[in-house]
Amino acid sequence: MTHQTHAYHMVDPSPWPLSGAIAALLMTSGLAMWFHFNSQILMAIGMILLLLTMFQWWRDITRESTFQGHHTPPVQNGLRYGMILFITSEVFFFLGFFWAFYHSSLAPTPELGGCWPPNGVSPLNPLEVPLLNTAVLLASGVTVTWTHHSIMEGNKKEAAQALTLTILLGLYFTALQAMEYYEAPFTISDSVYGSTFFVATGFHGLHVIIGSTFLLMCLLRQVKTHFTTNHHFGFEAAAWYWHFVDVVWLFLFISIYWWGS
Repeated sequence: MTHQTHAYHMVDPSPWPLSGAIAALLMTSGLAMWFHFNSQILMAIGMILLLLTMFQWWRDITRESTFQGHHTPPVQNGLRYGMILFITSEVFFFLGFFWAFYHSSLAPTPELGGCWPPNGVSPLNPLEVPLLNTAVLLASGVTVTWTHHSIMEGNKKEAAQALTLTILLGLYFTALQAMEYYEAPFTISDSVYGSTFFVATGFHGLHVIIGSTFLLMCLLRQVKTHFTTNHHFGFEAAAWYWHFVDVVWLFLFISIYWWGS
């Protein structure tokens, strides 16, 4: 940064956005191939390319922020605004699913039997696995906040322990949801109830997996002492995302599992 007369980061040309876009195209096309022709080759190639892109892109950003000094205070502010806008876009993404659910449930059509849940659909008991999952995610929100305070206090060991616990809770949530899907008495093709249930909860489950990956990368960086008491926006962004996932789950639990059943 010594040759620059300003505090902003002029990003070098990078191949990773292009390779990431190609990976996304291969994965979505590969999913269609898998569904229609039972061929997983294209999807597997896309997944491998996506993992390679993730590893190399994150490596480059870690170098820029930790070792090259490019993430100055003005750059960190820009990243904060970017993360806030990204989470806002995610809020509207889920808003569409809630809109679909309430549109169908508040005024059930004659095709649904004029009632909700529709005739023939047996909803899940909200006081069983869904309630346990709620407790797991709320507990993970506590542990991720504990991690943040430990980082700010310079307590490296405690931060790593709290972050490990958060990741384990996230993986436990994913395992419980997979079991719930496996044992569910209805499928995604069972009227609009099945569609809205599996699309909304499934996309939330995907966000939990993404958030767990995000936190796992932060744990690796924490172990390597990349975060300081006042320079750890990578973790802050992960924590914001995790709290967003928590809040969305509360709305899902109240709307779809409890009220919708």
